[in-house]
Amino acid sequence: MIVVTGSVTARPETFDEVRRLSLEHVARSRAEPGCISHAVHVDCENPLRFVFFEQWADRAALATHFAVPASRNFVRALQPLAAAATSMEIYDATKVDKL
Repeated sequence: MIVVTGSVTARPETFDEVRRLSLEHVARSRAEPGCISHAVHVDCENPLRFVFFEQWADRAALATHFAVPASRNFVRALQPLAAAATSMEIYDATKVDKL
């Protein structure tokens, strides 16, 4: 399984638009083949920061997600709305049974 984490911090005046775009992106992504989960949350410590958590079946599914024009357009649309650079990290994860 591939895990993706990311974040974007909105400016106060762009919060609603970042939220709208993020929710649209999450809903669309959830319908893509290989998407196990895709969510966006507001950071409790910084209420202008949106945090993304995604799980994908494999690297191929994630690569396909990144190739979708709407995914690229989402990233481009966020850039001028962000207070700082966006972040993203990708992990190759293996589920561990109870210890």
